[in-house]
Amino acid sequence: MIESISIKEVKMRLGVLCKQQRTRYELSQEELAEELGISRYTIQKFESGKNATLDTVLKIANHFDLLQPFYQALQRLEDQNNQNSLY
Repeated sequence: MIESISIKEVKMRLGVLCKQQRTRYELSQEELAEELGISRYTIQKFESGKNATLDTVLKIANHFDLLQPFYQALQRLEDQNNQNSLY
């Protein structure tokens, strides 16, 4: 059976990851927002799984040194899609 994942679930997971990383680095929402040049409200919305721009997602990923793993995952997906099927 194929398991379906919703956009909402992904946004919630990204929010949880952000909060975990922010807590790990002992940053408040205000401090993280200031370092990223965005509002605290944007961080608050992001951590609760609300709408965020791709730019916000990438700024947060970059700040917590997660941009490279995200990029590598995208490359793997692209490589898989470019492989010719044997069938």
